Amino acid sequence: MSRFDNPLPTGQLTRPDVPCVIDMHGHFGAPEAEALLASRPERAAEMGAQARSTGEASSLHNRTVMLPAAGARMASLEKRLADLDLMGVEVQVIAPSPHLYAYWADEVLADELVAAVNAAAVALVARAPERLAGMGMVSMQHPDLAAQQIHAAKAAGLKGIEISASVGERELSDPVFTPVWAAAEATGLPVFIHPLGTSLGARLDRFYLSNTIGQPVETTIALTGLILSGVLDRHPRLKLVGAHGGGYLPAYIGRADHTWRVRPEARGCAALPSEYLSRIWVDTVVFDRNQLSDLVQRMGAERVMFGTDYPFDMADCRPDQVAAALPLSARAAVMGGTAAALFNL
Repeated sequence: MSRFDNPLPTGQLTRPDVPCVIDMHGHFGAPEAEALLASRPERAAEMGAQARSTGEASSLHNRTVMLPAAGARMASLEKRLADLDLMGVEVQVIAPSPHLYAYWADEVLADELVAAVNAAAVALVARAPERLAGMGMVSMQHPDLAAQQIHAAKAAGLKGIEISASVGERELSDPVFTPVWAAAEATGLPVFIHPLGTSLGARLDRFYLSNTIGQPVETTIALTGLILSGVLDRHPRLKLVGAHGGGYLPAYIGRADHTWRVRPEARGCAALPSEYLSRIWVDTVVFDRNQLSDLVQRMGAERVMFGTDYPFDMADCRPDQVAAALPLSARAAVMGGTAAALFNL
C-alpha cells in the first residue's frame, strides 16, 4: 500500500452477505449547469472564497489530483458502473456535486441551473435505471421557487433533493424556508443535507480541516438548529438525511438534551432533542468501525444507511468493511433495506 491510500475501488471486493447493497451517497456532475456558471463573476468570487477557506496546500491538491480523478469518474457512466461492480453495490443513489449549489444566483439563473442539474440526474438514471436512482437540487435562496422545484423533481421521478447546511447567511432553521419543508413533506421526498465547505473560514485552512472537521460541523449546526427551532414539530412527515454520519450530533446529543432542560431559549422543540434522532436518517461515512457501531446503536439500523461519497477522495468505498462492523441483526437494513424504504426504490 502506498503512503497515500486510494479510497476508490481498485479490485474486486467481497460482497456483503445481504439481499441488496445500496449506496445512498454518490455524486454526479452536470456540464450543462457548469456552463451556466462559468462566466459569472459571482462564481469566481465563490470559488475564490472556497479556496481561501480550504488553504493553499489543499486547494492545490484538489485542483491537480482529487478533482480531475473525481471528474473523470463522474463523466463516465461505464467507469461508475464498473466501480459499483467492484464494490458489490447493486444500486447507487446519486446527488449533485455540492459545488453546483450557487446560492448566490438570482431567480432566473437559479431556475435555469436547477433545471439543468435535475435534467442531468434524470438523463443519467435513464441510462442505467436498474443501477441508479437520482436526487435533484433546488434554489434554496428562493424558497417559493424551491418549493415548486421540489414538486417538479418528484414529477420527474427523482427520489430526493440535496441541499447545503446553510444558505448564504441564513441557517436552515430560519422561518423563511417553511415553503421548502412544506413541499418536501407534501411530496415525501427526503432532504439530504450535504454541506459545501465550511463557514469557519481561515481557522480551518490547513491540514484539510475545512473538510475533515468543517463539513461535519456544518451538518451538526444545521440538524441541531432544525430540531431546537421546532421545524420537525411543525413538519412531522419531513424526512431529513444528514451526510457524514449526521456530523457530531448523534455522538454529542446529550449536551443538546442538557441545554434543552436548563435553557429557556433552547425550548423551541416540544421534546428532548435526542427524541428527534428517531426521525432523522444518516449515512455511514464516518470511517471508524467502532464509531459506526455506536451510531447504529444510538440511531437504530432503520435510520442508518450505507453511503460512500463516491467519487471523491473523502469516500468510504468499502462496503465489505462497513458490513463487517455491523451486528448481523442490523446488517441488511443498513446496507440496503433502510435506503430502499426511504427512497422508495
